[in-house]
Amino acid sequence: MYLATTGRPDAPPPHSGVRRRVSGTVLALGAVSLVTDVSSEMVTAVLPLYLVLGLGLSPLQFGFLDGLLNGATALVRLLGGHAADRGGRHKRVAGIGYALSACSRLGLLLAGGAAGPIAASLAADRLGKGIRTAPRDALITLSSPPDGLGRAFGVHRAMDTTGALLGPLAAFALLWATADAYDAVFVVSFCTGVAGVLLLVVLVPNAPTAPPAPAAPVPPRRRAPRAPFAPLRTPAYRRIVVCTALLGAATVGDAFVYLLLQRRLDLAVTWFPFLPLGAAACYLLLAVPAGRVADRIGRRRPFLYGHGALLLAYAALLAPGPGPLLLGLVLALLGIFYAATDGVLMALTGPLLPAGRRAGGLALVQTVQALARLVAAAGFGAAWTVWGPRAALLLACAGLAAALCCALRLLPAPPPPERSPS
Repeated sequence: MYLATTGRPDAPPPHSGVRRRVSGTVLALGAVSLVTDVSSEMVTAVLPLYLVLGLGLSPLQFGFLDGLLNGATALVRLLGGHAADRGGRHKRVAGIGYALSACSRLGLLLAGGAAGPIAASLAADRLGKGIRTAPRDALITLSSPPDGLGRAFGVHRAMDTTGALLGPLAAFALLWATADAYDAVFVVSFCTGVAGVLLLVVLVPNAPTAPPAPAAPVPPRRRAPRAPFAPLRTPAYRRIVVCTALLGAATVGDAFVYLLLQRRLDLAVTWFPFLPLGAAACYLLLAVPAGRVADRIGRRRPFLYGHGALLLAYAALLAPGPGPLLLGLVLALLGIFYAATDGVLMALTGPLLPAGRRAGGLALVQTVQALARLVAAAGFGAAWTVWGPRAALLLACAGLAAALCCALRLLPAPPPPERSPS
C-alpha cells in the first residue's frame, strides 16, 4: 500500500511493498451497480436518436429535456445524502433509490410509445439514481482506507461501466430474438433491476466494516449543524464545489457529442446506439488504472487532465480528418475523461468530509455538477439551434478552456492520505 508522508500534500507517497485488496463492501456495491446498469442501459441506449430523429425534437428541445432529466435529481440528491447521514442509514436510503429505478421500468411497459409517459419513467429512473448515488459513494469512502480511495472508486466504476456495456448488447439481442418486441426488453429490464435490489439487501453490510478516521474532522469547539450546506464552511471543500460548477457548466452532454459524430461522419442510423459503447469500453479499461494513478500522484492532476481530454475531444470534432480516426479518437477521449474524473472527484472530496457528513457532502458536489450540466445542455442546444453546431462547439471549447484555467488556480491540493495500518 502507499503510505502517507509529511511532504507536499499532493506528492506521491512512497511504495511500501504492501498491497491491500479492495473491501468486500466495494465489490458488493460494484456488483449491485453492474446489474442495475444492465437494467437501465437496456432502455436508454437509443433515446437520443429516438427523440431527435424519431419524435422530431429540435436540438434545443432535446437539450432542455436531457438537462432537466439530469438536473431534476438535484434536490433529491441533497435529501438522500442528508437522510443517509442521519443515523448512518446509507444502505437503506441507497436501497430506496435502487428500488425506485427498478419500478420505473414498469412505467415503460404502460407508456405505449407515448413521449410523455416515457419521459416520466425516465425521470423516475433518474430520481432513483439521485437518491442512491451519494449514500453509495459514501459507503465506498467509509469502507476504504483514505490512501486507497482512487483504486476503490476505480474498481466500482469499472464494474458499473461493465453493466453499461452489457445493457445495450442485451437489449439488441432481445430485439433480434423477439422481432423488435420492446415489451420484452422492458420486462427483462424490470426483472434485472429487482435482482440488483436483492443483491444490495443480501451482500452489502449495514455499516462500513472498517471506517477510516476522517481527514478533516470538525473542530470540537465548534460543531457545525447537520445541514446539507454545512460542509461549505470548509475552504478546500468550497473550492472543489466552485470548480465542479465551472467545469460542469462548460461540459457538453454526451448525447450531443454522439449526435455531432453521427452528423459529421454520416453514420447509418443503425450504428448510432453503438457509439456510447466505444466510450464505455475505454472507460472500463482505464477506470482502475486511473484510480491507482490518482492515489499515487494525487487526485487533483488526473481530474484536470481528464477535462483536458474532454477539451481535446471537442477540438477533434472541429478539426478535419479521416472518419475512422476521428471516431476512435473522440470515443477514446470521452472514456479517458470519465475514467480520470468520475470516481476521482469523489475520492478527492471524500477525505475532506467527516464521516457523519460524508453522504451529504458528496451529494452537494454531485448536485452542483448536475445543475451546472443542466445549464450547459440547455445553452448548447440553444446555441446549436440559433447559430448551428459548429459555432456552438466553438463556444463550448472556449468555455471549457476558461473553466480549466480557473480550476487550475482554484482546485486545492488534497491533504496527505491517512496512514493505513500495515
